[in-house]
Amino acid sequence: MNKETTPWNPPVADSMSSAVEASMYNSIQAILRQAASSCNKGMLRWTLHKKVETHPSNSVSLVRVLVKELEKVERLDYKMHVIPLLHTLNYVIIQQSSHIPCSLFQRVYECFKRLLTLPEPYCTIALRYIRSIKMEQITPGALYQRRVIAEQSLRNKHFPQQERVFVFADPAVFSGPLWQAVRADLVLARPQSDTLARRVLLHTLQAGLVKACHGPILTQALEDLGEDVEQYFQEVVLAVEQSIQNGEAGRDQYLTRLQHIYRDILTSANQDPKARGSLSNTPLPSPEIHFHLWTNEEELWNELVNFTLNVSTSERNSMYQEEEEEDVSKRVSHLSVDSGIEKDLSDMGEREQMNPFTRSRSPCFRGRMKPEDKMALVQENIKGPTSSTPLPKEEGNHTARIVMMGDNRVLGRLAKVYHSIRKREAKHLILTKRVNLQIYYIPVTDEPIVNSPESTSQVGDRLSLASFLGRVDPWYESNIISLGAMIPKLAGTQSSHSRSSEPNHFLVDVLSYYLRCGLQPVHFTLYSVKISVSGQTGSPVDDVFVSHLDAEFPESKTLRENLRQERSSRRRTRKTLGTCGVVVSVNYSKVSLSKQEVVQGMSVMTCGVGISAISPNETEGLDFLTVNFDSTNPRCCTEIRTQNIKIRILEDKTFTVCLDKDCRRKYTHVQSIEISPCLDPGYCLQTSSKSKFSVGEERESGLSKYMCKILPLPINTFTGINH
Repeated sequence: MNKETTPWNPPVADSMSSAVEASMYNSIQAILRQAASSCNKGMLRWTLHKKVETHPSNSVSLVRVLVKELEKVERLDYKMHVIPLLHTLNYVIIQQSSHIPCSLFQRVYECFKRLLTLPEPYCTIALRYIRSIKMEQITPGALYQRRVIAEQSLRNKHFPQQERVFVFADPAVFSGPLWQAVRADLVLARPQSDTLARRVLLHTLQAGLVKACHGPILTQALEDLGEDVEQYFQEVVLAVEQSIQNGEAGRDQYLTRLQHIYRDILTSANQDPKARGSLSNTPLPSPEIHFHLWTNEEELWNELVNFTLNVSTSERNSMYQEEEEEDVSKRVSHLSVDSGIEKDLSDMGEREQMNPFTRSRSPCFRGRMKPEDKMALVQENIKGPTSSTPLPKEEGNHTARIVMMGDNRVLGRLAKVYHSIRKREAKHLILTKRVNLQIYYIPVTDEPIVNSPESTSQVGDRLSLASFLGRVDPWYESNIISLGAMIPKLAGTQSSHSRSSEPNHFLVDVLSYYLRCGLQPVHFTLYSVKISVSGQTGSPVDDVFVSHLDAEFPESKTLRENLRQERSSRRRTRKTLGTCGVVVSVNYSKVSLSKQEVVQGMSVMTCGVGISAISPNETEGLDFLTVNFDSTNPRCCTEIRTQNIKIRILEDKTFTVCLDKDCRRKYTHVQSIEISPCLDPGYCLQTSSKSKFSVGEERESGLSKYMCKILPLPINTFTGINH
């Protein structure tokens, strides 16, 4: 990061700078223009960041334009522009912080501070970015270095944070050619692991030294050093972390250390240690992405356990390595008086062989394994064989970013797995104690969009969750929903891309942007359903859903088909008017304006029940169900809104239940269903343990008073909704 203001430039340079700034201004106005389509906005945003990545010198002009627009938004109160401008500006800083002068950094900082007076979510996002900018001002290069180390899991002793990105694609949506095309795009975008340490070194030294650094010469020196780069990488990581701890008082010391490291590298590579010149481009690499075709629901749990095992083993390896280095240093200090050197060294070798965490491969599993055995394995590796060496104090300092690709069905399966994970963690807090879960969603459908009301309605039902996210967060609609609409076309264009020399990075670039900037969750209420099946003894089947539950009566299927045909032709026959379906008993709680529940009961004749948890209006929230009782007779069609409902068939018949429009989650021969908001397993565990001491009464006491009662499914967006 430049320590001085931008110097005076000749008139030619001034005119070029003005032309670049004018071009950037036009691009920003095109993104903010309301008339522009969402797809075009997302493509414009990607093109803008691609220009900055290719030509880092343009970043200064773009930052100036963005700051001016934010200041204009502040004066004119155009809140709809705040989110696009905030995220776009922050991403430029992430990409090219080393090219932004100090005076401009300070202007960005002051602009963000004024945004703290705005309501949620603007002030929350501004506060997060203020902290990042302040850290970058004090410790130039820290943002880039920490991000690359975490996203690429670079081994070091001083910054242990790791992130892992898991992309799960629904096989119901992703055909063979499509998932292979998506997988190929993600694999081609992976950076070469042997260049990452050099890239971090290059960026950090350039960000701190700026004009006192010669980028091309430093790049060549780092390549010439080969494996010797590792020691300098560790030194730079230590310098950055110590500078962050010391704050503003340690800035000068930090820059001095970078200068010494720079000179040592050039001297070791037989280069001039006083070389100064231009800077080299160090584009931010995309995160390491693990792509899965989600055929087995248990696969998500297995990947989380493997990740937890890996980070826990790495931490313990690092601690053992530090202990061994201390032991070796003690022996070296006694070499002149100790006559048992050979014995000491042999003892050290024996200890390395006895230590199961030293120089060993991280344990993982891919096959089938009992859940209790998996938990025991994780717990053993976290605690270690003995309790003599405690783990670091930081808990939850690792992040698993889970990206779901598909329609409502994939989120329905995720809701089931998420509830299962929370249920396991309520009994043994192990995974979420070490790993922070962040969930992302890219909507993709396999339904072709045809210009017919029935087709449009079917696609809309499959993407109702995505539509809601797009309504509450227009920036999500512009970047992510538009990306989802383009993904099905990848299979057809894969062959042309394979023939070109330059791979297409659009998918991974937008995904990286989403992962790094989409940190504001929208909480979808999960609903628990108890399903009583005919002929089944014992407790009802428990399941959860997040968007839809459909109940269909086989005898009424023909009636419903006739009803659709008659609705389209706008005519009705006496036969259909006289036959309304089967009779069901309904008990539900009606929530009044005073928030008091009123239990109501009724009998309804229906040929099908459709229950939706997604409101067509984002202002109505996500805390109620819309229940529609379909019938061939318009007078029998009923709609109610509730949070709790029980439906039981009165006749000697059964019906079929389908969750989240997913035929893989269908229950047949059902006699009754009971639906209510899904309780958090941790809350249930606390209340059940307390209720043992008060028979017949469940009271909120102890920790349960401070816990969230209802379990939500958090999906990250750029704006989010207050929960």
